[in-house]
Amino acid sequence: ALGLFTGIGLSETKARETLRNGALSELLRRAVLQARSALGPSLDKATGMLLYNAAARLRDPKHLGFLVGYIARREIVTDLQLSAALEYVRSHPLEPLDTADFERACGIGVCVSPEQIEEAVEAVISEHRAELLAHRYHFNMGLLMGEARTRLRWADGKTIKNEVDLQVLHLLGPKTEDDLEKKPKAAKARLAPAEKQKVAVVENGEVATETRSLLEQLRGEALKFHKPGENYKTEGYVVTPNTMALLKQHLAVTGGQVRTRFPPEPNGILHIGHAKAINFNFGYAKANGGVCFLRYDDTNPEKEEEKYFTAIREMVEWLGYQPYAVTHASDYFDQLYSWALELIRRGQAYVCHQKVEEIKGHNPPPSPWRDRPMEESLLLFEDMRKGKFGEGEATLRMKLVMEDGKMDPVAYRVKFTPHHRTGDKWCIYPTYDYTHCLCDSIEHITHSLCTKEFQARRSSYFWLCNALDVYCPVQWEYGRLNLLYTVVSKRKIIRLVETGAVRDWDDPRLFTLTALRRRGFPPEAINNFCARVGVTVAQATMEPHLLEACVREVLNEQAPRAMAVLEPLKVTITNFPALKALEVLVPNFPANESRGFHKVPFQPTIYIEGTDFREEADKGYKRLAPGQPVGLRHTGYVITVQNIIKDAGGCVIELEVTCAKSEMTEKPKAFIHWVSEPLTCEVRLYERLFLHKNPEDPSEVPGGFLSDLNPDSLRLVPNALVDSSVLSAQPFDKFQFERLGYFSVDPDSKEGKMVFNRTVTLKEDPGKA
Repeated sequence: ALGLFTGIGLSETKARETLRNGALSELLRRAVLQARSALGPSLDKATGMLLYNAAARLRDPKHLGFLVGYIARREIVTDLQLSAALEYVRSHPLEPLDTADFERACGIGVCVSPEQIEEAVEAVISEHRAELLAHRYHFNMGLLMGEARTRLRWADGKTIKNEVDLQVLHLLGPKTEDDLEKKPKAAKARLAPAEKQKVAVVENGEVATETRSLLEQLRGEALKFHKPGENYKTEGYVVTPNTMALLKQHLAVTGGQVRTRFPPEPNGILHIGHAKAINFNFGYAKANGGVCFLRYDDTNPEKEEEKYFTAIREMVEWLGYQPYAVTHASDYFDQLYSWALELIRRGQAYVCHQKVEEIKGHNPPPSPWRDRPMEESLLLFEDMRKGKFGEGEATLRMKLVMEDGKMDPVAYRVKFTPHHRTGDKWCIYPTYDYTHCLCDSIEHITHSLCTKEFQARRSSYFWLCNALDVYCPVQWEYGRLNLLYTVVSKRKIIRLVETGAVRDWDDPRLFTLTALRRRGFPPEAINNFCARVGVTVAQATMEPHLLEACVREVLNEQAPRAMAVLEPLKVTITNFPALKALEVLVPNFPANESRGFHKVPFQPTIYIEGTDFREEADKGYKRLAPGQPVGLRHTGYVITVQNIIKDAGGCVIELEVTCAKSEMTEKPKAFIHWVSEPLTCEVRLYERLFLHKNPEDPSEVPGGFLSDLNPDSLRLVPNALVDSSVLSAQPFDKFQFERLGYFSVDPDSKEGKMVFNRTVTLKEDPGKA
């Protein structure tokens, strides 16, 4: 085989590399032997490269002999023709191929004369004559080549280039010294913020430059997706004699529209990983002018609750998306049952009595009931529906082997549990493997986007649609999004709630979407984070601080400023400059004062942060200390310590200070925040819930995730002081407390006692792992 491959012009290294790929080397061996039988044992390198490219790039091996025949007859002689041939057979999956149409598409028999090339190049140069004369040899000659190739698709590229060079020389004459000088690169103009988002976006194979949000700048695997109706161009897609007719019907229903779906199970609250799925499904549809369904996968009534249905839709809409339609797998239970009967009639499913324990794992024993008569399975399946079998006594299984080697997945099982929507109508419920692809088919989904762990189900996805002869969408898998220092498993979150480690699913230390909303994360920040992670096949495990950076970016623009003190220290200004309180104007957004101001009272008694005062100023300490005055933010005054008052235990409880106009004193080393006539509020300060990056990893946390809880993940400040400008704030309103961080109003707030959650600090804490 090595000699066979080097004999067609492959280097020994390339030949050995090819041999390591069993499928490719077998196809190439067949191609070379077929070509040799027509051309003799000696093949030139050009023919050898065409054979290699045909074997490497052909998706459906059944067309190999057909293409090699054209190469061996010297009818396909260029890589351009081969590319056209490969595209043609990919676009026409059903046999027999129309050879006349194929040959027209591949330029077979087309002879382009030197005169035609000369005329085409002459016409192109004539169109660009003025620019050529102006820029001479600095003109982009590739443009001339490209336009000439467009006019003469099957002409030889080298011949066109030689003709372009000849005619340009005739027009401009030999190169001068100026022509040989390198053209200086033009300085790149800095883009205005709005222009930065003008990007080249590939939509259904075509490039368009439009202004798009971060969310819509889809990249990675999404660029490879098929156009609606061209499902058969996807690698691995199974084509049947009825595929093209079904795709034609599909296009009649959708009008060529992209259709996606977000299919959550209503048995828990969505988490940060679901945010990526929501963004991808809704975002891909939106970027391509399509629609996205919200479809609840409600096939397991034991774990489903109304609160989950409601919370899922709330979170989808909170992230900024409106479903095209809200559907349920249960909407289709009657149709799914009818198809199950049809599957049995076609000999593709059977009733099995193996126990759940017997068929678990990847190598269960084959079912002794696999070959039971179709009529018997029909009767037994009807008995399952009527409740004549107990739970676990019978299942309906499909006759196929999945990609991971698992044999005969279950399609239906018995469950005597009333359903949230269908009540007691059913005591058999379909499984994910049976339901999902058929619901996608019913809703004419074009791109069924799911995470990588479902790749093993792709074979059953295609198999089931084709076994029932219904429209078959394409399943595309992408890498899921995980975060360090957290758990997102529903079962584990329930354990955290049950043990009191967190209050509920929306505890701000979790990374469920309801928890992130409660903590104050804006939906735009979550969407931006998902867009930056991108869409790739590889699983992405991210540090929480990357999400927090997106939060800061958004809140810096959205959260108005206020002043708050977490550890109050009373300060009395003994020479206050007025008989009554002054009003200080504080900008809502200091970087842009056009966005308004709010008023803060300034009176003789104020409160500062306890950490902003020291009795002795160490080297580098810039805040208030005896002999070291500081400015009060927004007031225009500087204060100087005159007297320190302590309690019986020696703790500082009050400072007496004097104030002076800032223009009358030296510029202080620092300006500190303060409050006067403040509101007493509760502030909740959050840190990571777990101590280790991977709390579920036994090698990192041998005692299990519950043993890894951070005892300092929540610190309550029951009597923080906040300026009165926040008095009318509602739950989820967000503020930047100057110098402290971003905070959000918690729903626990009540009249007389507001509660704030710290969303993030102003800067990433360098002390965090």
